[in-house]
Amino acid sequence: MAAVAPLVAGCAGGADLLSKDAEWFQKPGRLFIKNISIESPPLTPDKPVRAEDLVSADGACPGMAPPPGPADANASTTPAPIGGTVALGHTECDVVRGIGAPSTVNLSNDAGGRRVAVVTWTTGPRAGIYTFTAGRLSSIEGNPDPQPVPRAAKGKKKQA
Repeated sequence: MAAVAPLVAGCAGGADLLSKDAEWFQKPGRLFIKNISIESPPLTPDKPVRAEDLVSADGACPGMAPPPGPADANASTTPAPIGGTVALGHTECDVVRGIGAPSTVNLSNDAGGRRVAVVTWTTGPRAGIYTFTAGRLSSIEGNPDPQPVPRAAKGKKKQA
């Protein structure tokens, strides 16, 4: 019994400990924050895609400056990377403005009659194949690695 007495005495203050926890949970300000502001756009934007949100067959968007041409033959032809955001659900021109002028654009319609744009960038940090359905980004695939060029096999030296 002497060994159990300290344990039972330790539990005597347990009710006080639990009441402090209950008091903490009774304050609604600690459990619920009413003014949460999220700075990121929604994953599925609900605004309709307009004609000015669609890329043209030559890779241009309304209001987009044409890519600058090189000043001379020795100038670099690689465009400077642009730091825009790219995410699934963004419109065609949002992505084109974010990445820069594409290498190729293929426009078609799917079985449901929706516009399908396959836009490809072959260079740059975001090079890849971007597929848009009904004006919104639906998939991103990385560019396939260029196939290695096979080297000519060297013949074995013949010993005399």
